[in-house]
Amino acid sequence: MQIEQIKTPSLLLDVASVRRNAFRMGEIAHRNSSSLRPHVKTHKSIEVARIQTAGHGGAITVSTLAEAKAFSKHGFNDITYAVPIERGKFADAVEIIQSGVKLNLLTDDADTVKALDEAAEKAGGRFDVFVKIDCGTHRVGVEPHTAEAVEIPRLISDAKNLNFAGILTHAGHSYDVKTKDEILDVARHERDVMVELAERLRDLSIDVPTVSIGSTPTMSVVDHLEGIDEIRPGNYIFFDAFQATLGSCTFGDTALTVLTAVIHKDRTRKRIVVDAGAIALSKDRGPVHADTGCGYGHVLDLEGNETGMRVTGLSQEHGEIGAGESDVFHRIKIGDRLRILANHSCLTAAQHLHYNVIEDCKIVDRWERFGGW
Repeated sequence: MQIEQIKTPSLLLDVASVRRNAFRMGEIAHRNSSSLRPHVKTHKSIEVARIQTAGHGGAITVSTLAEAKAFSKHGFNDITYAVPIERGKFADAVEIIQSGVKLNLLTDDADTVKALDEAAEKAGGRFDVFVKIDCGTHRVGVEPHTAEAVEIPRLISDAKNLNFAGILTHAGHSYDVKTKDEILDVARHERDVMVELAERLRDLSIDVPTVSIGSTPTMSVVDHLEGIDEIRPGNYIFFDAFQATLGSCTFGDTALTVLTAVIHKDRTRKRIVVDAGAIALSKDRGPVHADTGCGYGHVLDLEGNETGMRVTGLSQEHGEIGAGESDVFHRIKIGDRLRILANHSCLTAAQHLHYNVIEDCKIVDRWERFGGW
């Protein structure tokens, strides 16, 4: 089927780019003797996860317990739930663990450790628990040089019904930089503070089975991973305009676009309106700190080539494109198709129910995706 034959707006997924991106990150892991546990929240697709984990151990990272349940039903049985757990989610976690899945949990709170120990005892099992470390994002996690960074691992190690799985971090602040060199600085810091903390814990006779790190920007540029057991990037499988602007990838590496139809042409204001609005693209403003003109996405032609235009405004079902004197504007007609390379592929994918898989600009498959918490 030709791309222009499907309904708009729709997700288009370039499977060749997906495979190349998966191979490159897999090689980074192999080259550095680190395990790859990709984050599947970007795509929430069984087919994409199988591409990511081929040639690796099959372990994955999720951001919701609904993801954990969905992937476990398709043979993924080594899963890290990489959000600090709270007591309202204990029952779902127990259900997953009792189904035979190895589910790693995460905390940065001493009281939660005690509650987890009690829940594990009540369930008649043992829970594997990581401690979340804040390496600079300042969202969740304990600071690596504080007393808590030792006390909480010791609490887990001493608990009767818990296994201390190790320490885990995510350098989310790598998205705030402007250059590839700055990403490398963050990557080195992410790695080094975790290796130093692991050594500190081991010197205090606390075994650290796994040191786990990894955002897409940092893992795309890191120079080495000595002392790191596991990496957990996720967005790399699709990349997006944000990553390409930062320097994590090139624009040619991006795999996900939204097919949209032109529904209005404003000749007075040199503006095009398409049927992909906020519900189809999300309202992520993208890397405005690095590119003030990034808008809500790059506008591509039907073959995926840059037009030089950007999505400049969004309402629920309308996307506004500032065309200026672009040659495309003068040629465009109502009903013509364009493609939008979104700023944030994770949030854009979340607006849709399935991927239209393309190869050589033709639809070759349809892959379902799922949501929920």
